[in-house]
Amino acid sequence: MPCANCANIHKVSSNYLTRQVTVDGIDIVQLVDSSHRMQLSLAPAIGNMAYEWLVGERNFLYFPFASAAELQRAPKLCGVPFLGPWANRIAGDSYWANGKHYRLNPELGNLRRDGNQYPIHGLLNYSSAWKLIEAKADDTGAWATSRLEFWKYPDLMAQFPFPHTLEMTYRVRAGSVEIVTGIQNHGTDPMPVAVGYHPYFQLHQVHRDAWHVQLAARDHFTLDAKLIPTGERKPLEFANPHALAAGQLDDVFGGLIRGADGLARFSVEGGTERITVSYGPKYSVAVVYAPKGQDFICFEPMSAITNGFNLAHDGVYTELQSVAPGGAWKESFWLHAE
Repeated sequence: MPCANCANIHKVSSNYLTRQVTVDGIDIVQLVDSSHRMQLSLAPAIGNMAYEWLVGERNFLYFPFASAAELQRAPKLCGVPFLGPWANRIAGDSYWANGKHYRLNPELGNLRRDGNQYPIHGLLNYSSAWKLIEAKADDTGAWATSRLEFWKYPDLMAQFPFPHTLEMTYRVRAGSVEIVTGIQNHGTDPMPVAVGYHPYFQLHQVHRDAWHVQLAARDHFTLDAKLIPTGERKPLEFANPHALAAGQLDDVFGGLIRGADGLARFSVEGGTERITVSYGPKYSVAVVYAPKGQDFICFEPMSAITNGFNLAHDGVYTELQSVAPGGAWKESFWLHAE
């Protein structure tokens, strides 16, 4: 990436540094792990989205733009978008929380809809409300933390009336990227948690039909014709690894298989390249999206099933998490490419 202004550099060790640069009018943070030839670039003012993950000279994030400025002019999902305060779909323009029925207001203009006109992926995909609060490096890594004070914005609170603050930290260390998400509940009621991420990955050496996917799950949720879970779970019926040549994926998985460290690892491999996404324990659901004819795959860490607010109210889904009044929620997932 061209560096328009490299004056703001934080470097403590020979391995790690951060840069704050401006490219085409967009403020960018770059996190560098030089010993592993890795650089992560993110744009706090565009949803705090990471859009370039260079390992060697290859970007392992799918990003169909020449620059972050192009993304800002014509936003679309790519890179590593955050999904909140809900991930995936809500079945209709209302949802339940704490036994109360809340209605969404389409007239505010901040809802995205899928092909069935269901609200999808929350309110914050490209939000400019994220503010960078720290970008540093030391002998353990390089990191950048941004904050979004959801409670300050009436149009957000009108759709999801739970006052909270989000913090997101990207950290590069020892050849991996960690993405940490924290939620502080400032309200008097428990806040349901259904956030997630929708990272888009790409491999470079072979056609996507030669990619193979490792699914670290025991359960496969049955979806209806509009991609809403019915509540039924089936044992995983995919070959493991699953060849993308055998068919596309747009599936929701549970019963994640975890190692002794508590992490569930999903991966895609093609040629001599492999990407692994490791889910922390509070990411209990994995969506895998690899549509036919597209050169990307998404391993999506989710804290709840699609339509989790409503399915929990219906008694179909019993694993919905919440943040107690005055409490906090925090979890990580990790990216590794080789």
